[in-house]
Amino acid sequence: MTTTTININGMTCSHCVAAVQKALATVPGLTIDAVTIGSATVSIDPATGSLAAAEAAIDDAGYDVVKGRVLNIASPGAGESTSDA
Repeated sequence: MTTTTININGMTCSHCVAAVQKALATVPGLTIDAVTIGSATVSIDPATGSLAAAEAAIDDAGYDVVKGRVLNIASPGAGESTSDA
């Protein structure tokens, strides 16, 4: 599993948090760790899920994924790293 924090624009209230949680819950291979205003932290099983699918679900729910910087990527035994993708 890989843990990733996705930054999200357009979230302003608890309804937005619930909408993003609901959207992410439909993505196979994804475990929702936390959703707050402005971000979602998820664990992705690379065998069955993908970051692209999580981002598409957020987009389909009407929110904008902030591209360009992925935060808090960690795999068991790999330590933490950041990437300027």
